[in-house]
Amino acid sequence: MAATLLPKGLPSPDEAYAYEFKWDGIRALTYIRDGDAHVESRNLLDVTGQYPEVAAVADTLAGRTAVLDGEIVALDKKGRPSFQLLQGRMHIGAAGEVRRRMAETPVAYLVFDVLYLDGESTTRLPYTERRALLEALPIAGPSVQVPPTTFGHGAAVRDASRDNGLEGVMAKRLDSVYEPGKRSRAWLKVKNHRGQEFVIGGWSTGEGRRAGTIGALLVGYYQDGKLVYAGHVGTGFTDRLLDELRKEMAPLTRPDSPFDTPVPRIRNATFVEPKLVGEVQFSEWTRDGTLRQPSFKGLREDKDPRKVVREEPPQQ
Repeated sequence: MAATLLPKGLPSPDEAYAYEFKWDGIRALTYIRDGDAHVESRNLLDVTGQYPEVAAVADTLAGRTAVLDGEIVALDKKGRPSFQLLQGRMHIGAAGEVRRRMAETPVAYLVFDVLYLDGESTTRLPYTERRALLEALPIAGPSVQVPPTTFGHGAAVRDASRDNGLEGVMAKRLDSVYEPGKRSRAWLKVKNHRGQEFVIGGWSTGEGRRAGTIGALLVGYYQDGKLVYAGHVGTGFTDRLLDELRKEMAPLTRPDSPFDTPVPRIRNATFVEPKLVGEVQFSEWTRDGTLRQPSFKGLREDKDPRKVVREEPPQQ
């Protein structure tokens, strides 16, 4: 179940919603049975071995069966989720490398919903009942936590998210059921900064220190099955991220543009198959439908490229 973007303000009436912080990480479902846990990303990739800290939730629920929904996050020194830090835990599979990265960048699993419990589906229960079931589970510890929720008082929760440098808030109707695989207006996301996922369709070479390597990414989104060009992103990269992007894009090179709309003539552009998704923060959409002041935050391994759409509708 995915949330719908609320571009401005907070939903009404305030008392009809529960408010949670919006965490900047990777969405993951965890299936617990017979003391074992299986962890899946949003696009159904098995990431159990990649994030052993998440699988540890099975130890706290010994003897029970459950399906949990939550967010995998990496915390910075101030205890805030950092999507850039989380990049260091992505796209690795070797057990030895996973252990090394665990020590370098530990993650936490923040659980916000329960979809199945002890032989019964809970998806048709209202949010309030699912939340009560979740809070009754013995989930606690540095690696697996149940973050707080607040009934009503949306403005206060939003202000707290801003004060703590968080991504925003989630507003969930108290009577909302869980709708697997659906983007619902019963869940709304209110962001403190503009940003969303985009499909990577190519790259251009840089200059100066980045001569001969990636200077900018060419990105877009799907609309009615067509890949629409949204602009190029040339800031926000770390050296590690540039190395990761080169490795991921190299086998995807193609001779022509994957975009179905015109792309400005860009010197030394290399196009790739639209298989990768990245998170981009930006100041606004321009009138011609491209991004102003975009900055790259990182790759997303939990998102199906074909489901990436423009979240904020064009101004009429």
